[in-house]
Amino acid sequence: MSTSSETRGTKAQGKITYENQKNLGSLPIPELTSTLEKYLRIVKPLQDPESHEKTQKAVQDFADSGEGTKLQEMLKSYGDGKSNYIEEFWSDAYLVPECSPVLNLNPFFLLEEGPDNKNNSDQAGRAASLVFASLKFASLLYNEMLHPDVVKGTPLCMSQFRHIFGSCRVPVQGDKDYVATDPCSKHVVVMCRSQIYYFKALNEDGTVGIDEEGVKQVIKAVLTDSQRLDARSATEGALGVLTTQERSKWALTRQNLLAHSEHNKNTLDIIDSGLFVLVLDDFIPKNIHEAAANVLHGNYNLATDEKAGDFQVGTATNRWYDKLQLIVMKDGSAGVNFEHSAVDGHTALRYVSDIFADTVVSFAQSITKTIYSKGHVPSILQASVDTKQGLDSKPKRLEFELPTSVIAQIHFSETIHGDQILQSHTHVLEFKDFGKMFITGNQMSPDSFVQMSIILAYYRLYGEFVCAYEPVLMKRFLHGRTEAMRSATPKGKEFVECWCSDYSTKADKIQHLRDAVSEHSKFVKEAAGGGGVDRHLFGLKSIAKEKGLETPGLFNDGGWQTLNHTVLSTSNCGNPSLRLFGFGPVVPDGYGIGYIIRDSGLQFSISSKHRQTERFANTLAGYLKEVKSFLGGDEKIAVRRHRGTNVGSMRIPMVIDSPKNKTKVAADTHGGVPQYAEEGFDDIYGESSHGALMGGVKRRPTLSVEKLDMVGIDVIVNGNHKSRKIEGEGGGEGEGASNGN
Repeated sequence: MSTSSETRGTKAQGKITYENQKNLGSLPIPELTSTLEKYLRIVKPLQDPESHEKTQKAVQDFADSGEGTKLQEMLKSYGDGKSNYIEEFWSDAYLVPECSPVLNLNPFFLLEEGPDNKNNSDQAGRAASLVFASLKFASLLYNEMLHPDVVKGTPLCMSQFRHIFGSCRVPVQGDKDYVATDPCSKHVVVMCRSQIYYFKALNEDGTVGIDEEGVKQVIKAVLTDSQRLDARSATEGALGVLTTQERSKWALTRQNLLAHSEHNKNTLDIIDSGLFVLVLDDFIPKNIHEAAANVLHGNYNLATDEKAGDFQVGTATNRWYDKLQLIVMKDGSAGVNFEHSAVDGHTALRYVSDIFADTVVSFAQSITKTIYSKGHVPSILQASVDTKQGLDSKPKRLEFELPTSVIAQIHFSETIHGDQILQSHTHVLEFKDFGKMFITGNQMSPDSFVQMSIILAYYRLYGEFVCAYEPVLMKRFLHGRTEAMRSATPKGKEFVECWCSDYSTKADKIQHLRDAVSEHSKFVKEAAGGGGVDRHLFGLKSIAKEKGLETPGLFNDGGWQTLNHTVLSTSNCGNPSLRLFGFGPVVPDGYGIGYIIRDSGLQFSISSKHRQTERFANTLAGYLKEVKSFLGGDEKIAVRRHRGTNVGSMRIPMVIDSPKNKTKVAADTHGGVPQYAEEGFDDIYGESSHGALMGGVKRRPTLSVEKLDMVGIDVIVNGNHKSRKIEGEGGGEGEGASNGN
């Protein structure tokens, strides 16, 4: 048997992915008094004096009446014996809403270009490299050999990784959605021109059963076969667009589809239980804004038929939003759109980082293999690849028997989704004047600095101080997800008012900025340690509903409504594998702002509905340029004439004094400004470094797609006709839903 595999460390052959779970603590339930005090603190800047006085009374009544204490005890009792007291309630926050997941829930990543220029503009090549890396990641997870997440020595919860592959959000008529997970999933679903295919990819033992060249041949076969239908016919059968419907409508449509035939049920099971969906888009973005929008919600493009009128030929119908989607465009641009109810950004980032790193390491290995022995460039995704087990990896086309009612819903879903796309605007700001190094050089937290920049831009453009949300990673706790950081802090309000005042001096503005950044950093640390406000209050509200009690007056007060109308929904998630990260706004008059902090730049993806998205981005850029001029530009290194002195004799050992909470840095210098190494964890999501394995490739015969029907499969391989019976494949509901962010 021919296999390729690598090991690392003594535990490589054992199960290690979830080994830290038993050592993780439970998320603590904060003291009620502390939470209520913090609640008043964070809501006050968003209210006028009269409104805040009412909120103070509502809080006082909640505390004095004993209602708060009663609910606190109920919540503690409910949480006893549970991994996480907020888990089920927070899951419902994602699975109960009626809204479509696209633009409302699902975030996206846009990857950087890969290291291999030959693949960067080749759709089949880029897709094959990313799929092959994804299969190795999935194989390691299947065998529980993926190394667990650890940030600065602190182990993080890995429970979300049980739902990243083989999972599907399922709508239920008259009830909330659930997440079905097939832990034994071994096939990949492929979508191209709104048509659906699949191919087997993992062996029964969980090893990878197809190499990268084999994946590339599968993709080429799908690209060829997808051209068999004209554009109108492909659009009329675009079943994936149904996942953009409101959930009750999709539940009813899905029920009608399943009731129509057993064949439809078996075919839908194959999609639901697939590892993930590879999306091949027949679309080349003209710019970065179009690329981001395409990965977020698809492309809108109408064609005209003289007899039947307009119909959709954009990528908007080439999606399955209930699952993890790896999207590759015609020019090789690639991204990920992920179903968010069971998976948060940090988990998806680990997956994307690993598969991107896999392509980088593979490229390095292709360079060094002729110079050094095999293994000179070590891999981190150390999955076994075994192509000798006889895995049938030929692609199969999935076709449904569509009743008239479903065909009509496909059309209506497309037109309604088209409205949503046209109402939305995504604009990208790639700010290159400075980044993390400049901010830390000025002794400020990069994330807190960016948060203040966002609320300042909104205040400067609209003259309003509004609610802003940022998720804080809570995976240091068992089944931890996120806590809410409310960035519109008291010091933040003082900062924007001072900065935008004609009467403030430059020194005043800088000091208010520093004060606001410091306060934000302090509140983030409180939240990260389990001392947040939002999740605790949400738990109290939810336990009242769980017990059939009347909603407490605190949650009917205007303060709670204001705090939950998030105009600025923001998140920091990224590392060098990503060019962009983003999502849609969470309220109709809001902005969705995903950003990535780089050493020398800041990346923003900004989305809104019917708002001045580009103007907001320009206002943000203007402030960033202004604050740089206030703080001072980058230090330059000047070249001086050599005067014949022995340079070695001039080395001056020096210890640079650091301010409080900074680390002393030893240096050898000829002069210059002190440098500080800042302690602490600035990034909300953090960064991990992972690598990968890429084996050699061999030429393969050209493949054609097989048609999957109710009786058997007609196979065309190299012009020879074969047939075989269908082997049953289907997905179970697995463990159900994990809670969402």
